[in-house]
Amino acid sequence: MVRFLRMCRRCLGFQKRSAYVDNYFFKANMIAGIYMSVLIIILELWMIIRTTHKIAVEDLYSQLGYYFSNYYIYYIVLLTTGVGMLTFSLLFVTGRTNNKFIGNMIKWTFAFVSIVFGIMVSVNDYSHGEQILTFLTMELFIICLLVWRPWVGFLILTISYLIYLYGLGDLVGGINDIVPVNVAYKAVIEGNEAVAGITTATKINLFTMWLSSMLFCISNYNKTLVQAEKDENLEKMNRHLSQISVRDDLTGIHNMLYFRQESDNFLRHSGSDNKNFIFLFFDIENFKSYNETYGFHKGNELLVTTANMIVDAFKGSLVSRYSDDHFVVLTDSKDSEEIAAKLSEEIRKIEGEVKLDIKCGAYKPADGEYDPSLACDRARFACNSIKKHFDCNYRLYDHALEDKFTLKQYILNNIDEAIQKDYIKVYYQPVVSTENSCIVGLEALARWHDPNYGLMPPGQFIETLEEYRQIHKLDKCIIRQVCRDYRNAADKNLPFVPVSLNFSRLDFELCDIVQFLDEMVAEYSVPKAFLDIEITESALVDRQDLLTNAIIRLRSTGYKVWLDDFGSGYSSLNVLKDYQFDVLKIDMKFLSGFTENQKTRPILKNIVGLTKQLEMVSLSEGVETKEQFEFLRSIGCNRAQGYLFSRPVPIEELRTRIADGELTMDKEYMIGA
Repeated sequence: MVRFLRMCRRCLGFQKRSAYVDNYFFKANMIAGIYMSVLIIILELWMIIRTTHKIAVEDLYSQLGYYFSNYYIYYIVLLTTGVGMLTFSLLFVTGRTNNKFIGNMIKWTFAFVSIVFGIMVSVNDYSHGEQILTFLTMELFIICLLVWRPWVGFLILTISYLIYLYGLGDLVGGINDIVPVNVAYKAVIEGNEAVAGITTATKINLFTMWLSSMLFCISNYNKTLVQAEKDENLEKMNRHLSQISVRDDLTGIHNMLYFRQESDNFLRHSGSDNKNFIFLFFDIENFKSYNETYGFHKGNELLVTTANMIVDAFKGSLVSRYSDDHFVVLTDSKDSEEIAAKLSEEIRKIEGEVKLDIKCGAYKPADGEYDPSLACDRARFACNSIKKHFDCNYRLYDHALEDKFTLKQYILNNIDEAIQKDYIKVYYQPVVSTENSCIVGLEALARWHDPNYGLMPPGQFIETLEEYRQIHKLDKCIIRQVCRDYRNAADKNLPFVPVSLNFSRLDFELCDIVQFLDEMVAEYSVPKAFLDIEITESALVDRQDLLTNAIIRLRSTGYKVWLDDFGSGYSSLNVLKDYQFDVLKIDMKFLSGFTENQKTRPILKNIVGLTKQLEMVSLSEGVETKEQFEFLRSIGCNRAQGYLFSRPVPIEELRTRIADGELTMDKEYMIGA
């Protein structure tokens, strides 16, 4: 019942409407008003011309007063209101006025005059035995072309019809001197007095028109209401989409889409004043540890707090969230370094168990530079250059960084070409047995022979490729070359030992590296026993969920998996507990203080003992002296790797040194003669 009543209230127009819907109805009526007023103006001008012509032709000048009071006055008044309606409607539609109060007054006046005109003319016509089409036309005009709330339409229709009936003398107290002349109805004469009234057919027709107009009014209103609400919802959705397209969901500040658009406009309109602008890149130091310690909720609160702090610090400037815990600012402030220092102080006050700080990289665009993305990259590069530098929280991009940044961009722009043109080469570093000093394996390491930069060591390009998520391209290239080298050695009956391949954590995110490895093994017919996979300890700490299944897949299909850089992280023992490895590769840092630091020896001895208990092979990298090697042998370390035996070298040089007797391969591990 309640639902039915609510539906009735809505259908009859009693329900409260939103401002948008009200505006929609008003606009619809103004547009309809244009059509109606144009038609009214044309008709009234035609009627004035027609009546004037009739008076002139039939020489009715003596009745000019009659025609003026019964016709001209109505034509002129309706013509005037039509001109008023047309004028306001055009002004509204073209955006020159938005005064709805005046508009509604004109609409009501226009409707009132039109209906009165219809009543007066039709009453006069009916008294002469003519039709009542003028009244009906005006009713249809006002009720059906304009959109009214149904209850308002009901009042307009009912009152106007009653007034019309009163004018015809059919109502008590009405005018009594109208006697319709109609073929279907003869006036009844009682004595010398005519009986006023209208025909039954006319009454039925009038009621039918009233009912039809009322139903159309209800239908027109509800159809317009549905469309208005649909458009309102669509506009709300568009506003929401527009807002989220330029706003960051978490912090509420602008996102990078907005930042790039607006900063590009700033730079282009500033012209020669570009040098007054500076791009700032902020990075919360140790945010990841904060997140892990306090949870994502607290981490999100920190991001919101930091965003508000930066916005407050750079009032009037363009501030956006770049990504994760990174923010960018475009400002003309000359005190950016001092402001960055104050932000650093504020962030440090938040820290609890985790030491927080905020780093800032800055870049000033040169004249004619209009690329916000490049400017942000350079500011970010400057920021990254001071990460982990606890005594520095601000760095301006300069020529020293320019060279590094140029190389970085070169690496990203040319990695695909380098792979295609075989600029990427595999260098092999031997792994020897501590029992006989013979080579039992090789580690495949990437080198970039670039036509412009010459030989680039991995430190120059691997970090960049990892940062920009391109490292999987390099690692897949190395896998293919190693498999090809094996196939070449097997076909020529040349000696070859197992090779270890370094996998990045990103390899498992960016592609199915295990599947690619299987494809290469199948293509070049490489025994899986000749390929070992090195995974760093830090990779396992970062993405335990991702790598667990990958390690299981690798070991279950016949590959050996090594734990690389053991001891470089803070959770090494947890990693040993949670995963199964075949080889434990001890980080070279343990041997860096071998002579001076007396703690090194017992630590290494215990690590090697632990590997034996876990049934793993121990391998120590970074061996540079015979003393180190002899110590490793004495404590039972199985394998060693380092410059004492060989630097990483191309396969051809390695074969030459083996042929010359400088290096020896352990026959137990190799293929070929």
